[in-house]
Amino acid sequence: MKIERIQAFRQLQPFVDGPYRMSKGRVADAFDSVIVAISADGLTGWGEMAPLGTFYSAAFADGTQAGVKEIAPHLLGEDPRALTRMNRLMDTVFKGHPYVKSAIDMALNDLAARAAGVPLVTMLGGRDGDTADLYKVVTHGEPDAMARNAARFVAEGYGRLQIKVGGDVGGDIDRVAAVADAVPRGTVLFCDANAGWSPFQARQFADQTRNIDYVFEQPTVTIDDNLSVRRSVDKPMVLDESVQSLEDLLEIHRKGVADGVTLKISRLGGVTRTRQMRDLAVDLGLMVTVEDTGGAEIDTAAMAHLSLSTPAEKRLHAIAFHEWVTVRTARNAPPVYGGSRMGVPDGLGLAIDVDIDLLGKPFLDIVRS
Repeated sequence: MKIERIQAFRQLQPFVDGPYRMSKGRVADAFDSVIVAISADGLTGWGEMAPLGTFYSAAFADGTQAGVKEIAPHLLGEDPRALTRMNRLMDTVFKGHPYVKSAIDMALNDLAARAAGVPLVTMLGGRDGDTADLYKVVTHGEPDAMARNAARFVAEGYGRLQIKVGGDVGGDIDRVAAVADAVPRGTVLFCDANAGWSPFQARQFADQTRNIDYVFEQPTVTIDDNLSVRRSVDKPMVLDESVQSLEDLLEIHRKGVADGVTLKISRLGGVTRTRQMRDLAVDLGLMVTVEDTGGAEIDTAAMAHLSLSTPAEKRLHAIAFHEWVTVRTARNAPPVYGGSRMGVPDGLGLAIDVDIDLLGKPFLDIVRS
């Protein structure tokens, strides 16, 4: 089996609910998605990568487009099923920039599973359960508005909310208190600062919110700063932005910095490396969330397959990005049940039936000579 054709597309995906807001004025209006198709032996695998603006990760769509153009010619004629070798090849010809390689690796995984005649979840370790819990993000804003949004999300069926904090500490204390008062007891709350605070600010926030039940998510930037916060708070802690490599994961575990980690597919360089780090995190006893920085049906399907192949007792939750955006990439999508749980589509590979007519003209279309 040899790669015969690689195509790549770019699609702007505006948000259904308007601008996505984080602390410190960080805002995005859409995902800017790069979608890759890799074909061999009459089969096609699909991958997707979309950064959240230019402020969230060290990634941007123009960089993905340029990088995919550089890497793709080196992959023609190679066996797409040799996933480890393909990742080493990409690292050889294009040093660093894991986000550029993410959509390519996702497409390779989809194609390899289709060629094997199995759903991707099977190749990733096997399905554990039919659905994963979903959470909804309460974006940064005025306390009353955040409380109203939180109450609406719970009414829609969500039992898990991620509250965006990380700005003015006093205001964020009011925001979290307002949300907690607006939702039923037992609603799972995560307070996500997106590394927006200093340790001093994080301790201020934690001290003033001790009577609220929540999980503290990425309060500060560095692993050591998060460790210093961890030592002075009595809340479970999850790290996200700090988890950028295998070395980071091992350091977090060795120092006891967190109870769980969020693994973002594009930040780690694709499905292959995310699966490796997911398996290690599980073996180390950490709780795991697998998601990404953005995308529609293709990327959400990859998150669903990785989530449902994570042991249920170590799985935190997932997110349905295809419901965030106003455009479609496929004729189907990962199924969402009752607004609060997500499964994987039926079929081989990612099992996403991409409609190429929705993607526009490819910016890259190369064929093996």
